[in-house]
This record gives sequence, C-alpha cells and structure tokens, in this order.
Amino acid sequence: MAQSDNKRFFENLTGAGKAIAVLTSGGDAQGMNAAVRAVVRMGIYVGAKVYFVHEGYQGMVDGGDNIKEATWENVSSMLQVGGTVIGSARCKDFRTHEGRLKAAHNLIQRGITNLCVIGGDGSLTGANLFREEWSGLLAELVQQGLIDEDAAQKYSALHIVGMVGSIDNDFCGTDMTIGTDSALHRIIEVVDAIMTTAQSHQRTFVLEVMGRHCGYLALVSALACGADWVLIPEMPPEDGWEEKMCQKLSAKRAGMKRLNIIIVAEGAIDRKNQPITSEHVKNLVVSRLGFDTRVTILGHVQRGGTPSAFDRILASRMGVEAVLALLETTANTPACVVSLCGNQSVRLPLMECVQMTQEVQKAMDGKRFEEAVQLRGRSFENNLKTYKLLAHRKPESELPHSNFNVAVLNVGAPAAGMNAAVRSAVRVGISEGHKMFAVNDGFEGFYKGQIKEIKWADVGGWTGQGGSLLGTKRTLPAKHIDKIAEQMRKYNINALLVIGGFEALECLLQLNEARAKYEEFCIPLCMLPATISNNVPGTDLSIGADTALNAIVETCDRIKQSASGTKRRVFIIETMGGYCGYLATVGGLAAGADAAYIFEEPFDIRDLQANVEHLTEKMKTSIQRGLVLRNENSNENYTTDFIYQLYTEEGKGVFDCRKNVLGHMQQGGAPSPFDRNFGTKISAKAMQWITKKLNESYRRGRVFANTEDSACLLGMRRRAMVFQPVVQLKDETDFVHRIPKEQWWLKLRPLMKILAKYKTSYDVSDSGQLEHVVVNRPKASETSVTI
Repeated sequence: MAQSDNKRFFENLTGAGKAIAVLTSGGDAQGMNAAVRAVVRMGIYVGAKVYFVHEGYQGMVDGGDNIKEATWENVSSMLQVGGTVIGSARCKDFRTHEGRLKAAHNLIQRGITNLCVIGGDGSLTGANLFREEWSGLLAELVQQGLIDEDAAQKYSALHIVGMVGSIDNDFCGTDMTIGTDSALHRIIEVVDAIMTTAQSHQRTFVLEVMGRHCGYLALVSALACGADWVLIPEMPPEDGWEEKMCQKLSAKRAGMKRLNIIIVAEGAIDRKNQPITSEHVKNLVVSRLGFDTRVTILGHVQRGGTPSAFDRILASRMGVEAVLALLETTANTPACVVSLCGNQSVRLPLMECVQMTQEVQKAMDGKRFEEAVQLRGRSFENNLKTYKLLAHRKPESELPHSNFNVAVLNVGAPAAGMNAAVRSAVRVGISEGHKMFAVNDGFEGFYKGQIKEIKWADVGGWTGQGGSLLGTKRTLPAKHIDKIAEQMRKYNINALLVIGGFEALECLLQLNEARAKYEEFCIPLCMLPATISNNVPGTDLSIGADTALNAIVETCDRIKQSASGTKRRVFIIETMGGYCGYLATVGGLAAGADAAYIFEEPFDIRDLQANVEHLTEKMKTSIQRGLVLRNENSNENYTTDFIYQLYTEEGKGVFDCRKNVLGHMQQGGAPSPFDRNFGTKISAKAMQWITKKLNESYRRGRVFANTEDSACLLGMRRRAMVFQPVVQLKDETDFVHRIPKEQWWLKLRPLMKILAKYKTSYDVSDSGQLEHVVVNRPKASETSVTI
C-alpha cells in the first residue's frame, strides 16, 4: 500500500469522539499489562478517550473511581510487570440483570460504547451477553429517567473486542493466549532446577501443573523437557497405563538414567473420567518400583513473575489490533476476539470460539477424546503427535526397517534449541526405521570423518541444553567437496539434515550445485533455520531467536530498574544480528524502547537529532528512563559510541546516558520453552519429509534425488510450515548483507514507534479481517507429514 493511501486509510479509522474502556477479568495472566498498555496508547494515538475499568466487571458495576480516564504516562513502566495493574475480579453482580443495568448506566455517563475485554471464555461470554442486551438496558434506563432519549440514541450500540488472557491456553481459535508462554517459562525453570537435584539422588519427580480442563501446559512442558510420562485431560491413558508407565520408568533407570520426570495436569483423568492426582501417581511409583519419589505442585507460581518476550509482543500486537477492530466496527459487526494463527493476528467471531471451547468439554464428558484433541486446534494436536513420536520408543521388532542412513549436523553460530532439534531428528529418524549418524563440528568435521552412529538414548536430556552439543563451525563445504563426497560414500549417507543459520543455506546451495559432478549429493537435503539473528530467507522465525529476545528483554528490564529512583537517564543498548535488525526491533517492542536503529531502515543525523529531542520532551514530564537499541551493523559511521556521545551531549541538563553492549550473552543460556518446542516440532516434520523423499527417490537399489524440491528449507511462513527449494530462495536473498530482501517484522516498527509516542503512519494494510473458525482435520494421506 502506498504511503498516501496508507495515511488516507488510517485517517478513516480516527477515533476522534470515541471512548474506549479496557478491563481485565477473571484470572490474571502475565502479559495483560502489555495488552492494556497497547490499548491505551493506540487509543490515545488515534484520538479516542481511553478509560481503565479497575477490578474487572465489579468495577464496571460499582462505577465511581473504578472507571478512570487513562493517560499516556499511566501505562509507563508496566510492560515488565506481571499480573494486571488495573485489577481483576470475578463478579457475581454482573451475572444479574440489575448488575448489567448499573454497568450500562456507568458507561453511558462517560460516553463509553467500545469495550476491550481481556480475560477467559467466561469473561468474553459475559461481554457478548452485555452487548446483546444493550438496547434493552438503555430502554430501561430511559424508562427509569436515568438517561434521556438523546443519550439512548447517541449511544445505541455497544462494540466489543476480546483478547484471551489465560495461562491455560484453553480457548479455541487461537494458537496461543496471553500468559501461556510466560507460564511455560516458570514451569521449565522449575523443571530445569529439579533435574539437577534429582540426578544427584536418583529420584523420580511428579510435577503437577495448572490446567483444570486443558492439558496444554502439561503437554508442551513435557515436550520441552523430555518428560518420561505426561497425563492430560484431553487424552487419558489407556487402561493398564499404570503398568506401562512403571515399566518405562524401570527401563530408563536400568539404562543408567538417574532421574525420571512425570508431568500431571491438575485436571488429568482416566478413561472412566476419574481424576488422576499427582499423589496417586507418586504412590504408584513408590509401591510398584520402590523409587525415591517426590511431588512438586507448582500452583500459582505459574501465574507469577515477569512476562516473557513472546507474551509482551503478542499482547502488544493484539492490543493494537483490538483498537483497530473497534474503530472499524459497525452496528452489525459481531463481537470479535483477536487471535494468533501461526505468526498472524486474526479476528474471529467471539461466540464461535466460545462455542467451540465448550464443545471440547462436551467431547471430554462424552469420552470422545480424539474429537476433543481435534477441537483444541492444530497446535495442540501437533504437540501431542510429536510427544508420542519422541517419548515412547517402540520395541525393535515393531520398528520399520528402511536401510537408509541419515546424517544430521549443525552449521554456523550456536543457537539455543539446536540440541532439541537434533534430539527430535534422531528419535523420529529411528522411529522411521533409519540409521542415524551425528556429524561433529559441521562440515569441517564432515570432511575430517568425525561421523558416528547416534542412538535413541544418546540424545536423552538434550532439550534443555544450550549451545550445540554436536559442535558447530562456519566452514562451507565447497572447499572440501571431494573429501565430503568421499565420507558420504564411506558411510553410505542417503539423506542430510542441516540445522543452522545463513551459512546452512549457503551450504545447501553449494551441495545442490555439486550434484552435477557428484552423485553422492543427489539425495534429499533439508535445512532447519537456527540462528539468533533470524536472518534466514524462507522463514518468519528461526530456532534460537526467541531465547535471544528473552535475554535482551531481561537485560533491558534490569538496566531500566537500575535507574529507578535516580536522575533521568537514557540507556543505549547494542544488540547482535549482523545486518538484520530483528533483535533490535522486536526486542525494542518487547522492552518498551524509544528507538531502535537498524540497517534495513536507513537513518541520518537528522533522525538522531529528532530522537534526542523527542526523549528530551518526554523527560521533562514524568518519564524517568529512556531506552534506545542499536543493531550492531545498522550503520558503519553512526556507531554505538557515536550515538552514546551524541545523546550525552544533547541531553545535558535534562538526562544523562549509559551504554551497554550485550554481546554473546544473547547466544548463551538454556533455550526458552518456545525454542525447545519449535525446534522439536520443526525437526520432526523435517524427518518425516526426508522419509517421504527417500521412499520416492529409491530406485533400483539406491537413492537418487536431484530435483529442486529435494533440497529444501523448512520454515514458518505466516500461518504454515512450508518446504521451499533453496534454489528458489536465491532471488529472495541479499547475499552481501546476509538477510532476506523482504522481512515481515518490519511492519512491527511503526507499532513500536506509536507505543513510544512518535507521530507515524501505521500500516494497517495487513490488519486482520473477520474470519470464521476452522477446525483442521487433515486427510489420511497428509497426517504422516503434519507436525
């Protein structure tokens, strides 16, 4: 969309004269404050009045000081705060007609006819009922003489947009709800800590996590930590599960594994719909195996703490989208909920989502468990399939025997989540009947013959390990192609899985070119993007980028906190990423930065001066701290030192400056739950694609594959995981600067600027349109490659 058209469209969405109220209801969830902040700032930005409703629906019923107009400064310094600062409560009064009548009167008195509700399905259902009753409530208020006919006419329609804030991720229609990722962070932090003490004593730990009606937290945390057993309400274990579980735990201990982890959702049930408690599981293990077994019930720890980078970004995007939805709504527009599908914000009819959520419980009550899993959505179903693939090894006699040898290696800089991807590849490959080979130190190790078979047990405990346990180097294969071909012949390698960053793409392109001379490379070749820079073409997200973002955001939080109570201060932070500005931009959005300098958006001294003046104006009000991020290669002349010195000089008398270069701390640490899960699922899908290609290309006793579609990158594109021939990606790539020519996250930059109070034109050309809820039921022929 051209900028002039963009501005014109945006002006049509002006909120002048409109009043928006935002409330959080039901339980709290980390990230709710980021959503409130985005609604307030986007609403003010477009000229609307925005009101806080304190204490949820109770505050709306009680009125008075519970409904207050919000200012820009009111939502400063709340991005990193867990829970909800405007309060949340369950309200019996709002469930009554009289309570809703009081709430309607309180809103009309302030001219509010736009509601943004952040809560679970109960809160959103209540909001929809309120909307449906609105005209009748106004008629009653007129009859009672509390409002006049003009007011009833002027405020005749109530518009509602919902955002789901729930750590359980139990709402159908969205891949993730606000708070879920942060809750997974809390769970995985505990699991990682427990694993160290459990190994010291050869213990079994039973962890109970939240999820009264939904097993998402239990399932994904089990996937992310490689738990031995998981119990969830949507898929109860088969009868006789107790014996099978104990056999598996015993076999693991006999295989010299020093600990066992069992994860139980608080709502776990058996096939008779009877509860399975963590205490019952503990007693089973103790009585049948005699293992030293402890129970840890995480409880409200999962709700607490700082929101993750993912939740801050998700909530900020949803909050802005909610305001746009309210501005576009008409009297006939149904209440909608802003959801996440893949990497896209979408709007779905609220009641369709609520009804589907209720259908899940009906299916579980009716013991239609497979239907319940399907109704939970594609993300949940794929997580369950992947866990089953990786956690439960079939006996050798039941495994297919393929006679194919598949090698896996890491290339480029280390990225958190690489080990989870390797573990997944090895175990899925073995399940498919292949012999798996691990290559140490990338293609450098390949040509040196550092290749060995890797077994199921060899990758136990790898999911939580940072860096690359296989070792990784930036060496490209072209210089050593003869020796690599020789090693391919020696080990009879029939397929190759390369996990890495931009260098991995270059490696696959070189191997693809070498096919003309060496038949050894006429085999299925697949690449998984794994780099903190997120600079690989063909994918929106790379393994490792989420962990790096969390490192940046946690550091920014601490840096900003260090200035608490001191004089006004601006921090200049340098991030990694090469020429790719992803970390600086998205990290800036998650940390509440005032500016982010990147290579993709050229800037000059006038832009720097404007940013200094903007910060100076903010500092003269109540804002105490400023945050500026700079991508390491954003400009060769305007270095971090230069920007620091410029801000220091120009800010004299108003603020002082500090700088910090984050460096390799962004590459280190344990992988985030997202990276563990993403690496695991994407790798499983890659191995199933490799199996399919091996079977298709096996002719006359050997594998021969030299078509474009046999050398692919597997990446996330908007809403789907897509295999793309690497040859076709060449046209999408800037090889000089090692970045894609087009990058989706650049559309987040105006959003970051708006939330930092810059006047800018927000590109709404990609904003969500109202869609209907779709339940994905893959065809039988597709299920084998759907992960």
